[in-house]
Amino acid sequence: MELLFSLRRMNAVHTERNNKGVDATKKVEMMIRPEKLEDVKEIFAELKLHGMTVTMVSGCGHQKGRKNWYRGVECEISLLPKVKVETIVHDSVVPELLRQITSRIQTGEVGDGKIFVYNVEQAVRIRTGESGEDAI
Repeated sequence: MELLFSLRRMNAVHTERNNKGVDATKKVEMMIRPEKLEDVKEIFAELKLHGMTVTMVSGCGHQKGRKNWYRGVECEISLLPKVKVETIVHDSVVPELLRQITSRIQTGEVGDGKIFVYNVEQAVRIRTGESGEDAI
């Protein structure tokens, strides 16, 4: 219960800080189909977003895997290949980025992926010591 109260208090402080004019940033994390990575890269280029981290991952959700035949034996593959794309962007970019991603990479089938958006409390560029938006 203390943790939940603490998280709510941190969110209230973050919201208060944003309302006072301090620039805020978000971490956008998406799990997508591997074949859609090039589309995401094109969207980033069009929106002039620089910097992303791409990780090849495996997972399952509603898709629940698929059945394959291996050497004449049917086997269930429950973890499917996905691509995890992470980036840090200014708050003002998030709505357009989400709109572009959801409209251009969806196939309408189970397994299209998910997008998560998180508040970023602080960013520091290690090389120069710059912090905040300057570090991004």
